[in-house]
Amino acid sequence: MQLKYSKEPDILLIRFSDNPISESDEPKPGLIIDYDKDGNVVRIEILDASKRVQAPFKLEYEVVS
Repeated sequence: MQLKYSKEPDILLIRFSDNPISESDEPKPGLIIDYDKDGNVVRIEILDASKRVQAPFKLEYEVVS
């Protein structure tokens, strides 16, 4: 998994795989979900991230067993 925040143009990308994107959906304005040919989520893109996500530049990561 890869997280990338671009301050300019204020976009947060969460990538789950390197599979080619086959289809995209925008369930709400500014939230784009990309899928591969099998319907698996490849990437989530959040536009105007600093207005939608608290501290998009801060990352906490935890693996729970």
